[in-house]
Amino acid sequence: MADLPRFLQDHRFRLPRLWSNDVLRKLGPLFEGDMINVSGWLDEDKQGGHYRDYFPNVRRYDVSNYGGERGEGVPGEVRLDLEADLPQTLHQAYDVVLNHTTLEHVFDVFAATRNLCAMSRDTVVVVVPFLQEQHTTESFSDFWRFTPLGLERLFRHHGLEPVLTTSNHGRGEAIYHLCVATRSPERWRQRLAGTPWDPANGGRNSFDLTLREGMGKLARRFIKSK
Repeated sequence: MADLPRFLQDHRFRLPRLWSNDVLRKLGPLFEGDMINVSGWLDEDKQGGHYRDYFPNVRRYDVSNYGGERGEGVPGEVRLDLEADLPQTLHQAYDVVLNHTTLEHVFDVFAATRNLCAMSRDTVVVVVPFLQEQHTTESFSDFWRFTPLGLERLFRHHGLEPVLTTSNHGRGEAIYHLCVATRSPERWRQRLAGTPWDPANGGRNSFDLTLREGMGKLARRFIKSK
């Protein structure tokens, strides 16, 4: 744990990572084809494992990085700046595009989301913070926090339909959102049928609960600061 940044050593900020890892492990077998973990650094899941092992049915797994601290180190990695124009060779080069807790560090979040969507032939999976301590280094800054509605609109703006948006909401912990958006919504709704995230069974209920609890936490912090 000593090599982790302070905000991940603190259990309040580590718990949403454990939650998102658990969701990705359970969803992972549903994904197939070519996959890339965008801005994935070493592809480590902060639990001693690697995200590539969460997706046993993909045939190819790449990692992209931009450079700087926690921005390089995987042999054969794809070099990618999410704010720049996407190289033509990467347009719809992958079936699955994963991006875990990166968008908050990219100032031009519209360009970044556009590039994530353009890289995918099928699905994009993102994890973003809603309520988390601000964290920066010399190599990256921390610009944004996301609501579920804002995240879903970003995907629709770039032509993908969200089929799953879920969040952790344990008391006293930071909050992440995980969203799956796709070019094939009906096929993915069928794949999600019978899972805990089946939209037909109220898989979006975490939406309102997360917002209520998150706003409640912010209100309590504001009152205490007065």
